[in-house]
Amino acid sequence: MLLKYSCLAISLFIAFGPVNAELVFTAPPRESKQVGEEQYGPLAVFFTEQLGQPVKYEHPGNWLTYQSNMRAGKYDIVFDGPHFAAWRQVHLQHDMLVKLPGYLQFYLLARADDSKINKPDDLIGKKICGISPPNLSTLSMLAIYSNPVRQPIIKGIKGGMGKVHKAFMSGQCEAMVLRTAFYQKKLKPEQREKLKIIYTTERMPQQVISAGERISRVEKQKLQNYLLKGQKGQKALMPTLKRFGGKAKSFIRASNKEYQGYNMLLEGVIFGW
Repeated sequence: MLLKYSCLAISLFIAFGPVNAELVFTAPPRESKQVGEEQYGPLAVFFTEQLGQPVKYEHPGNWLTYQSNMRAGKYDIVFDGPHFAAWRQVHLQHDMLVKLPGYLQFYLLARADDSKINKPDDLIGKKICGISPPNLSTLSMLAIYSNPVRQPIIKGIKGGMGKVHKAFMSGQCEAMVLRTAFYQKKLKPEQREKLKIIYTTERMPQQVISAGERISRVEKQKLQNYLLKGQKGQKALMPTLKRFGGKAKSFIRASNKEYQGYNMLLEGVIFGW
């Protein structure tokens, strides 16, 4: 009898893994490890309390590690952009929980007095300043160009949209990619007067928290409800909301359907997977 139950326990361990195995929560390496732990640590504590099993926040260190670990299915809960979330939905059975309100949209901009640059095709073989791929802003702009041989040259800029604008204005590129909200709210009228919009992307859903297959659908629904309605969940989300949500007061419910298709920004392209 003892042998029978021992064999059963071994079989269950192989099939389902150890009871209360540690889950991993992460986000892109947009900040230092220390800042990441300060921002996302409260969420890891919240997830641990709600799921009844340990959830640790893991800073990926760099983009290559982030991408390789994601492809390997290491991450159980992730907060990032719609293209990454959509890829996980297709390949790793992730479900969307909660997202930032609003949308993501980007402008392709040139100098107002540049008579040679008036449409995207005018930039083939020329430099565009943008946040380094796989950032959504740059990938969504590259999606305009279906032929990889006839594409602009991306000059990757680190440090955010402000640094992209600065690099462009210093003459490093013929065009640049900015988020529409940055263009409208952060640039002064006199700065906008020096620019012309030559392309506008579609509106895309905001950054989202998704959860993978090691978390049951019942648990995912529980997390979703408590993140939206529970005082502890809202408090845990606050550091992330303050950094990425602008004037938004809270996260909102997310659905799988609204993220479908954005994985194509990563698949089968030069700067993707």
